[in-house]
Amino acid sequence: MKIVVLIKEVPDTWGDRKLSLETGLAERDASDRVLDEICERALEVGLSYADAHEGTEVVVLSMASEASTATVRKGLAMGAASAVQVVDGDLLGADMGLTAEVLAATLQRIGFDLVIAGNLSTDGSGGMIPAMVAEILDVPSATNLTSVEISDGAVEGVRLSDAGSMRLRAELPAVVSITEALPDARFPNFKGIMAAKKKPFETLGLADLGLDAADPDAARSIVISLAERPPREAGVKIVDEGDAGRKLADFLAENRLV
Repeated sequence: MKIVVLIKEVPDTWGDRKLSLETGLAERDASDRVLDEICERALEVGLSYADAHEGTEVVVLSMASEASTATVRKGLAMGAASAVQVVDGDLLGADMGLTAEVLAATLQRIGFDLVIAGNLSTDGSGGMIPAMVAEILDVPSATNLTSVEISDGAVEGVRLSDAGSMRLRAELPAVVSITEALPDARFPNFKGIMAAKKKPFETLGLADLGLDAADPDAARSIVISLAERPPREAGVKIVDEGDAGRKLADFLAENRLV
């Protein structure tokens, strides 16, 4: 079985988040780049299955800049057999539609039985990429799973909702996304880090995938304006002079809060 895990480099959760007013993109310092935790959990699902089933190949796939290579290699150090990274200057600021097209085209090129992804990245929090990739590939998807069970011909899992839970099953090939309910990922050890340097690492561009980021027939979303959030203003202060209740009621009524 070939399991491909979608991974993404994101700004450190504990760091400050700021958008560039010139590009509209998140500013990323070299020391602030980390592998998204939800991607690590997704990789752990694949690696755990591979540990128990000989002959399983786990591949990490990422669409990122060349500066993200070290982060992708962390997936190899954790235990993935190989890595594929799509690097192209025309992908800077790509929307979810273009991202899904690139990932789907890469998956068609390298082949897969099961694709595992996180449900939400911690930077964009779009939450649609796994389902969009499955739609383009025309394969079933099971998203937001809190548990995953992989067999030879299918994948099963549980999805929670406000009203209860549901058990989903999809025939392979398929795409699934997992939530933070899945176990924490393993840490790369020294042996894994050293072995990662010798594992296959393929770099692809848009030309290799036969895609055009500026395709006029494709729907794209772009940022047309960007402004800093206005400074926080002081709220209304009501001093009780025997009529605070009336003043508060008037304030709520004026602002249509009651």
